[in-house]
Amino acid sequence: MDESRAYRICSPPCRVSRHLKTDVLIIGGGLSGLALAEALQRQGRGFLLVEARDRLGGRIKSEVIDGTAYDVGPTWFWPGQMRIAGLIQRFGLQVFDQYAQGELSFEDAKGQVQRGRGFASMEGSWRLRGGLGLLIDHLAAALPPAQILLDREVTALSRQGGGVRADLIQGSGIDAAQVVLALPPRIAAKWAFDPSITDQQLQFLNTVPTWMAGQAKGVALYERPFWREAGQSGDAMSQRGPLVEMHDASPQDGGPYAIFGFVGVRPEARLDQVILKDMIRDQLGRIFGPEAANPQQILLKDWASDPRTATAADQIPLSTHPRYSLPPALQGIWDGRLYFAGSEVAPDFGGYLEGALEAAENGLAALNQTGDLHHGQ
Repeated sequence: MDESRAYRICSPPCRVSRHLKTDVLIIGGGLSGLALAEALQRQGRGFLLVEARDRLGGRIKSEVIDGTAYDVGPTWFWPGQMRIAGLIQRFGLQVFDQYAQGELSFEDAKGQVQRGRGFASMEGSWRLRGGLGLLIDHLAAALPPAQILLDREVTALSRQGGGVRADLIQGSGIDAAQVVLALPPRIAAKWAFDPSITDQQLQFLNTVPTWMAGQAKGVALYERPFWREAGQSGDAMSQRGPLVEMHDASPQDGGPYAIFGFVGVRPEARLDQVILKDMIRDQLGRIFGPEAANPQQILLKDWASDPRTATAADQIPLSTHPRYSLPPALQGIWDGRLYFAGSEVAPDFGGYLEGALEAAENGLAALNQTGDLHHGQ
């Protein structure tokens, strides 16, 4: 994160007592966890948010190069997604349209390129000026720094008296009246639960696909948007790879300009990023011309190799969008002490940014509904 955008949080060697207590413990510092924390803060309700990474944002990650942000996680949201639109408006941020003017390109399995005009697949989508990391920064800045704990990895959850205790790999623990898991279910499935959750509950945790977890994304930066000058949109599809789908990733104003693509090579075959970057340069040159083969820089983020996001079951990228929801078996676990609120349990927009906010909204409603029942216990 750019230092000018940094916020203060509590991470090692920040001192905390061995056992902390709170009303609500939120595990996961991505969009859903932060949105829930910010809503609890506005309600005046006590909470702690713990995140295993050394940063906030979860699958939202913006790399800042020369003062310009490039999203290496989620990039787009759409008209009609009112939760994220409202949050952006509340923080006074700006959106802009995904660039989609000009010809599309198609590369067949032999590397032959065809061009034609048509509908760009992301035409009509929106991007956040300054990158989606800016939204994370604003949410974090609205929270008390001492109530955000980074580098704190949960290993177990157990019923303790009238609440729940979270054990951390660092050896400390947190006692809470209620706990919200704002992270992919497959990550939670690796923890120990006491008393044990049912086989049905564990099966769901293990089988629900983590959105985007098998993906890798490459972003090539350039001094000029030469593809636009040549009448190309920056959109391309390829049967040869390594990038299978490409789009213009330039900022709204000025450069460096960029093309990004989703890597179609399987995770085990893309571990050598030096080789992968060479392959990307060659491919961009084939599709967009010789100038594209010499980017200033290539940013790579392989989410399949990120243990805070992906498990062994996530190594194959998804080919279709799963039907996400929160099944009855996972509602109100441990007499309403344990809830799920990550994007994968959102019934309408699961997997999307809007789904993360939807899940946070539903989690807040559940906490408020049961909070009075547990008050004073």
